[in-house]
Amino acid sequence: MPKIVDAEARRQEVVQAVFRIIASDGLERASLREVADEAGLAVGSVRHYFASSDELLVFSFGVVIDRIAGRLETALSDVELEVAGSPGHHAAVLNLLGQFLPLDEELAVDACVWMAFRHAARIKPVLAPEAERSHRTVAAAIGRLILLLNPGQADARQTLVTEAERLLATLDGLCMHALLQPEWMTAEVCSDVLASHLKTLAEPAES
Repeated sequence: MPKIVDAEARRQEVVQAVFRIIASDGLERASLREVADEAGLAVGSVRHYFASSDELLVFSFGVVIDRIAGRLETALSDVELEVAGSPGHHAAVLNLLGQFLPLDEELAVDACVWMAFRHAARIKPVLAPEAERSHRTVAAAIGRLILLLNPGQADARQTLVTEAERLLATLDGLCMHALLQPEWMTAEVCSDVLASHLKTLAEPAES
């Protein structure tokens, strides 16, 4: 009797091969043939699940967005459970912000893949819808965090948007720096920078 293949599990195996290629050699090498080789499959097997490289890349982009979004949602719930101003609350906020940074191997792969797709979306229109979803998902999570830290900003939408963009820019810069210069921008340094920035997020908004 032929072995039954779990289609979703096989798709995830292929996506993990895409992630490994991007993390080691860049998005440009993630063709169907290269991905098939990395996954130990025939090209025809990959085509059974993804008709083209574009379809595979869009699906893979969606997977990394969903992984990051899931971690952010869990981290936000942890922040909400802690008493504001307590050590536990502070640690929960730092943990949430750390989900954007390459602080361990899993986060590093996701950060690298996520950054690569976001940059590629600038010149690959097929990736643009997922890039937009990525930004909206992350911006919403950051906006919720800022309101948890400073509820008074709920009535100052422009201030909220400005603070969200400021934090997103900080996270993007830290992530890129850590990916490009890991010997300098270590997990410890990233955490120190986040802790310093966090102090400004908790300050009351100016009237």
